[in-house]
Amino acid sequence: MKKSVSLLLAITLCLFSVYGCSKKDNNKLVVGMELAYPPFETKDEAGAPSGISVDLAYALGEYVSKEVVIENTNWDGLIPSLQTGKLDVVISSMTITEDRGKVVDFSIPYSHSYLALLINKDSGVTSIDDLNQEGRVIAVKKGTTGYIFANKYLTNAQVNSFTSENACVTEVKQGKADAFIYDQLTIYRQSQENLDTTVALLIPFQEGENWGMAVKKGNTELLGRINQFISVYREQGGFDKLTEKHLSEEKQTFDSLGFPWFFD
Repeated sequence: MKKSVSLLLAITLCLFSVYGCSKKDNNKLVVGMELAYPPFETKDEAGAPSGISVDLAYALGEYVSKEVVIENTNWDGLIPSLQTGKLDVVISSMTITEDRGKVVDFSIPYSHSYLALLINKDSGVTSIDDLNQEGRVIAVKKGTTGYIFANKYLTNAQVNSFTSENACVTEVKQGKADAFIYDQLTIYRQSQENLDTTVALLIPFQEGENWGMAVKKGNTELLGRINQFISVYREQGGFDKLTEKHLSEEKQTFDSLGFPWFFD
């Protein structure tokens, strides 16, 4: 009898350790993002989450009446963490793609962007076509749409993938790569910070990409609330305030060039 009681107790404790401790707090909204992509997902001087996506996450939390917890997660771990239930939602400048849509559910788009090129000044590159040649070297961040584009359409060039944006920029600055393919806003900001060694080619060379928030496949309740939030937030001028706070200079530049704005 004593052995049976001990065994039952052991099983109970084991089950509690597996299920009890991992039970979600329904009053919290766990948001995953990679804090390595300013001005969208980054850290402030104190190391706290900061940026456009962070502000957006807190606004979403207020809308659904939940405390927001930001989980800094490597890019390639965001979708797996969503699938295993570690995260409730991913808000990390993620492009809505057909392949990703097979494993997660996306919200309605909250922004759109285009790919652009950060070019080494001495490379002689003046268009995307110049890159699809033997001897050309292209830097891309692994898993991004720039990575997908380069491997699909620029097959004559050497495509080198890296785990961070900064590593790609460094390759271009040092002349180890002719160009870095990324979104327009980031390319513009990086070119302004590296005027001596780089130049930006901002003219779109592919169809626009939509960014969305991602939830676990089948989580229709949360997805519905997120879609409502995006619509209401837009109607109330929330995205205009984000632009004014974080992207006022970029907005002026894009307007002067006649490019569609990120949140329009």
